[in-house]
Amino acid sequence: MQLQLMMSSDFSIFRVGISFIMMCIFHKSTEDSVPELSPQKYFSTLQPGKASLAYFCQADSPSTSVLLEELNEAAKPLQDYGISVAKVNCVKEETSRYCGKEKDLMKAYLFRGNILLREFPTDTLFDVNAIVAHVLFALLFNEVKYITTLEDLQNIENALKGKANMVFSYVRAIGTPEHRAVMEAAFVYGTTYQFVLTTEMAVLESIGSENIELAHLYFFHCNLVSDLTQQCRRTRMEQSLTTLNIHLFVKTMKAPLLTEVAEDPQQVSTIHLQLGLPLVFIVSQQATYEADRRTAEWVAWRLLGKAGVLLLLRDSLKVNIPQHTNVIFKRAEQEVPVEFLELHDVDLIISHVENNNHIEETQEDEDDDIEDPDMDIQDDEVAETVYRDRKRQLPLELTVELTEETFNATVMASDSIVLFYAGWNAVSMAFLQSYIDVAIKLKDTSTMLLTRINCADWSDVCTKQNVTEFPTVKMYKKGENPVSYVGMLGTEGLLKFIQLNRISYPVNITLIQEAEKYLSGELYKDLLTYSSVSVLGLFSPTMTTAKEDFTEAGNYLKGCVITGIYSEEDVWILSNKYAATLPALLLARHKEGKIESIPLANTHVQDIVQIITNASLETFPEITVENLPTYLRLQKPLLILFSDGSINPQYRKAILTLMKQKHLDSFIPCWLNLKNTPVGRGILRAYFSPLPPLPLLVLVNLHSGGQVFAFPSNQSITEQNLVLWLKKLEAGLENHITILSAQEWKPPLPAYDFLSMMDAATAPHSTRKKPQYTKETHVTENDKEQHEDKSAIRKEPIETLRIKHWNKSNWFKETEKSLKHDKEL
Repeated sequence: MQLQLMMSSDFSIFRVGISFIMMCIFHKSTEDSVPELSPQKYFSTLQPGKASLAYFCQADSPSTSVLLEELNEAAKPLQDYGISVAKVNCVKEETSRYCGKEKDLMKAYLFRGNILLREFPTDTLFDVNAIVAHVLFALLFNEVKYITTLEDLQNIENALKGKANMVFSYVRAIGTPEHRAVMEAAFVYGTTYQFVLTTEMAVLESIGSENIELAHLYFFHCNLVSDLTQQCRRTRMEQSLTTLNIHLFVKTMKAPLLTEVAEDPQQVSTIHLQLGLPLVFIVSQQATYEADRRTAEWVAWRLLGKAGVLLLLRDSLKVNIPQHTNVIFKRAEQEVPVEFLELHDVDLIISHVENNNHIEETQEDEDDDIEDPDMDIQDDEVAETVYRDRKRQLPLELTVELTEETFNATVMASDSIVLFYAGWNAVSMAFLQSYIDVAIKLKDTSTMLLTRINCADWSDVCTKQNVTEFPTVKMYKKGENPVSYVGMLGTEGLLKFIQLNRISYPVNITLIQEAEKYLSGELYKDLLTYSSVSVLGLFSPTMTTAKEDFTEAGNYLKGCVITGIYSEEDVWILSNKYAATLPALLLARHKEGKIESIPLANTHVQDIVQIITNASLETFPEITVENLPTYLRLQKPLLILFSDGSINPQYRKAILTLMKQKHLDSFIPCWLNLKNTPVGRGILRAYFSPLPPLPLLVLVNLHSGGQVFAFPSNQSITEQNLVLWLKKLEAGLENHITILSAQEWKPPLPAYDFLSMMDAATAPHSTRKKPQYTKETHVTENDKEQHEDKSAIRKEPIETLRIKHWNKSNWFKETEKSLKHDKEL
């Protein structure tokens, strides 16, 4: 979830840092994936029975770069299915029929051996999904029947009755991701089941489906039908159409409909549990066996694909079951106790399973609006997550819902955390789940009141509180200005912010003994899990300006780090003990058990904030997705040790020794555990081809030039070898292994100031967030004229987006026409 919710300013830095990864992966794939051959060489490589996709083009044609990039991306998945991909360069003197006419150079050709199976206009191969889907569709022509009418479907269904089962799917267009998923499933199960595909909405409507704009997949149980006049029973897949979901769905269709058991339900395991589905036990006894079995079979059909159903024989069971229990529910999660239920209605059993089942579903509720995915590409992954989890029951009662009438009274009466969100905003709804998770963790333990207000309903309130972005979290304390949280949009970051704000900053310490407890970590032991560094400012009583600057810095860093201040007459005792020249900072690093001093002479608020921020960073950190933006902000080259697990202690010792000796002051030494952060493998693929063995030490000069240097893999990582290598780098004697792209990743669409749009009748206004946890002033009605209207930032009108979508839809329709034409031929 956190990866999908990094919408803060920190994430923009992360985007810059991580963009070079994807750019280099993309660049290398375009160079290495698809071989370039002459026509003579290509046809000599074709093998009988082997499929091959070839794109014939002029060697110097500049207009083919986009297609070639997509072909390169599609090469690997097609190779997994035994299909090779090649680019064939035509020259003017070439006599091959595929290099003849200019219009033939706008096509790709699919061969089996040296036999041409299909030719594809290049505009139908618009992306990786379209390429894979089209190629598999052509190869699986007998396994996947394409139909256009209900009569076609009925004819196939009648032919299969009493013989085999059918997988019927509807997709919006040929070449979509859903079409690819169906084809990949057909590649595996096409010899077991008859796959039938349609893009005709009327066919889907005829079988009674709702929300026909979405892709659908049904399993037709035709082998059980003996009477040809009887319709095949149908089971709809409720998850989204992905290859994995279809695979899991088909596996559940193959499982026994009903199983009889006579053992402890807690010990029972079936394929349903392995697939992440719960089990439902219908408790039976000898006297009611036949009726119970019929009930169990009826429940099994209703829950097919959602849960496994078993008939539990109480008479043969050695384990005691509560007297009135007739249904037992077992979740897929391990070590979760079973539930003993008394349900006398089949619908109650069904609803209990569905309310406790978190499988993905493809269809919206009847009242849900169907959004065009092309119209909201900025938050597509977040929106998908919200859509997938939309039926998850959140305990919203753990937070107080505010309105325009209750906001001021509630916030003024108690210390409060307020979540400002919009019900229609995907990021807001995703973060709402994290917010509720925080409420669960703080239940009965926090003095802070957790509240929420939906800005879609109460935009005036949000406007007055300087909220123009969603979601926004603010902390309100009596007598203090509100503080905004702008960290990572996840449970852990917000929990840290709330917990560290339980105390006032900086903490005013008045006794030497209390100061020693503070520095040792005993004073705030329960907060050390959220801040591994404690900062104590030392000042003489007369250093008024220095104390004010430190106090302001401590307030600015609320929720980030624990800060305290000591300014008594006996402060010289601490300054002598820790060799600190007043004014000074004492940094207590609790993990390392060290206390160091930093002078503060002639330093201002911003300098103090920067010193404390840098000091709170680890000396040799493990880089993760969450902390990468923090270290990128330092604008230094990254010296990264890639490891497939924990670091060799000798390597750690060598690097820490060089850090103590100031050899690595110009860099950020860090390490990346590929087991904890799998994206590291993608980073390495951007650097190396092929990948050398781990561990690997790499220097990434991201902020000036983008060069990447690799420590020689044939040398051990020792202090001496590292110093020699760094000296060669400084002297310019080492060659880089790659140069990273300087292109910056930005949101696909500019942001709206939604509140200004909603309150068009009033003066528009917005605020800018500060880069970290920020201190704010109270907002009044008179502040409105100070704000600017951001709504004009949007450069591309909705009409333009609709035109784009219309063009893409036409693209799909042209593809469908081509397919129908081939079928007629």
